[in-house]
Amino acid sequence: MGDYASKSWWLESLPEPIVANAPLAGAQRADVAVIGGGYTGLSTAYHLKRLDPAIDVRVVEADVCGFGASGRNGGFSMTLFGLTKGITRLRFDDQRARAAHRYMEAAVDGLHELITENRIDCDYERSGYLLVGTSPAQVRRVEHDFRIIEKWGAKGIERWERQRLAEEFHTDYYRIGWFEPRCGILQPAKLARGMKALAEKLGAQIYENSPVTGFSKNAGGGYIVKTPAGELRSEYLVLATNAYSVLFPQLRALQRPVFTHIVMSEPLSASRMESIGWHCRAGVEDARDLIHYYRLTRDNRIVMGGGDVSLTYGADLDRDLNEKTFAHLERHVTEVFPQLRGIRFTHRWGGPVSVTLDMAPVIGFLGADRKAIFSLGCIGHGVSLTHYNGLTIAELIAGRRTWRTGMFFVGRKVLPWPSDPVTHGAVHVIRGFMKLEDRIYYK
Repeated sequence: MGDYASKSWWLESLPEPIVANAPLAGAQRADVAVIGGGYTGLSTAYHLKRLDPAIDVRVVEADVCGFGASGRNGGFSMTLFGLTKGITRLRFDDQRARAAHRYMEAAVDGLHELITENRIDCDYERSGYLLVGTSPAQVRRVEHDFRIIEKWGAKGIERWERQRLAEEFHTDYYRIGWFEPRCGILQPAKLARGMKALAEKLGAQIYENSPVTGFSKNAGGGYIVKTPAGELRSEYLVLATNAYSVLFPQLRALQRPVFTHIVMSEPLSASRMESIGWHCRAGVEDARDLIHYYRLTRDNRIVMGGGDVSLTYGADLDRDLNEKTFAHLERHVTEVFPQLRGIRFTHRWGGPVSVTLDMAPVIGFLGADRKAIFSLGCIGHGVSLTHYNGLTIAELIAGRRTWRTGMFFVGRKVLPWPSDPVTHGAVHVIRGFMKLEDRIYYK
């Protein structure tokens, strides 16, 4: 087992040390094999067992459940589908962008119900999500999404003007706010471990410390998943690997991993908390290209992430640390809240994000029989999306036709990334342009 506790404060601060499940060993059979023990895989297993308790579903996880992005993200349950509403509408069309927003509202509400009804201890707060504009260009971007929402007649979103923001946050940094009360924040590693316990309670079997070395389709039907110590044969295969899909040739070109980074402060004293306000405790994002996202923990630490990304080459997944980005994030805390100068930062970490070429999520299929299903492209906004995608995938396998299984991004064509050298050069150019645009235009 890897040193999971070093991967994030979320994993380090779990109430009990993780004792890993036994790895996959020998020749095994199941109805459904799930590769990946993060949110997507665990949600798929949980919902499959709810839909059909007799189904034999097995999850194969390379390390421990929650080791990847599910245990390192910012912990935002939010309605973003990919990037902004405007970008989604431009990539698809107005009708599909509206449908995506409805799907994500249902995803956020569904995760709320999942956590509260099952009493998952994950420091969940339904404190809302706040998108802020901090410059004239950012204000125009937020206003554009407001116009889209108004055209759709969507409810449940509040407009916060500059005075309201200053009163709430005791800073003059914000110029406009988009507030969604239905959204929330949570402790992501606790959620992952809680989902593991729920799936196992219903009878799903989970193997940890079982890195998949390959998978293939059997000549007579079904699939075989191989690990160093065993193999698992199944009728259905779910590839719940998101950014780690780069490790598998069948999925490698469909997405690329980039790394986002996070810093965390010491717990704020009562006087420091009073100085910044933040009584709503909402998770906050700004409207830059390379966004900042930040929130409070239960013990009032500030978690600040984003600002830049680290790029990878090929199957390289060792980009957790970026000292330059960490320093930028620490400076940004006091840029937003000058009254916190001198605050101490205690933790720094990073994790991978799955990015499709068109910056939009997908649930797709390998093969015409639609029995190998993958989920990719959360674009850093996957906490609620991945849980809901797990339900959608479970419905597909169980043969349930619902409005979710008919969504436009289920089975959509995915534009492949070009070869590694071309992709590497192109994404460096794109990242450089975004950084320049943020510095000059969206600052």
